[in-house]
Amino acid sequence: MAKNKLQKFAEMAEYDHVFQADFSDLYSSDNDLSEANSENILGSIKFHMRGKWCSEFFHNDNPIVVELGCGKGEYTVGLAKLYPDKNFIGVDIKGARMHTGATQAKEEGLTNVAFIRTRIEFIEAFFAQDEVSEIWVTFPDPQMKKERKRLVGTLMLSRYRNFLKKDGFVHLKTDSPFLYTYTSEMLNVNNIKPEVALADLYGSGYDDKILSIKTYYEGKWLEHGLTIKYFKFNLPQLVKLVEPDIEIEHDTYHMVGRGVQEKKKN
Repeated sequence: MAKNKLQKFAEMAEYDHVFQADFSDLYSSDNDLSEANSENILGSIKFHMRGKWCSEFFHNDNPIVVELGCGKGEYTVGLAKLYPDKNFIGVDIKGARMHTGATQAKEEGLTNVAFIRTRIEFIEAFFAQDEVSEIWVTFPDPQMKKERKRLVGTLMLSRYRNFLKKDGFVHLKTDSPFLYTYTSEMLNVNNIKPEVALADLYGSGYDDKILSIKTYYEGKWLEHGLTIKYFKFNLPQLVKLVEPDIEIEHDTYHMVGRGVQEKKKN
């Protein structure tokens, strides 16, 4: 029988490589929420490990790689095992899912892995300027109706620039044709030339160690005949990012229990 959520949360509270912080933990009680807009609030919150991850947690000077929306943490753990000379931090709000990867990292004695349970819109509170070398966004909700919530939308990318190194990269893996088209158009309109842009990662002949890592649900999507798309790109630091002015066809399927179901036509 699967462990219930409360038991998982209790176990993770004892893991020294898992950090759980909600808004009240991050935001100073000295600030007046009623007089601050959301952007001012985000600029004033800071986590105690911010700027200190290498010195006080990992105890090395290795590059930090962050996975946003890490789910069960399979990719964070997989990358950490593949690249022992880098430090990996998985971020997600779903603690019950994160328990899987956090427990695996603990049981396997991985010292280059940490997890943060928080909402991704607070991500700037956790990392200082130039503290992160790479960001992975793996199979996010494409947010087809809400561009401000897209993890590779211009709002979130602008926030990532506050802690991503100038020569750092953003990686995106997605099954969504909508998100692939959106990202391609967004990069194009902002004159960002991706280092890698693949509409079919596994059918492209692309040779990279990342191909050895597939999450459980990624395997399921491949079984359903979906192609996995992949981008790797750098972010310009001083240019204001703009949204593409284009209509994009929505995906013709959605996930049901992480399986694939065709959407009904109106």
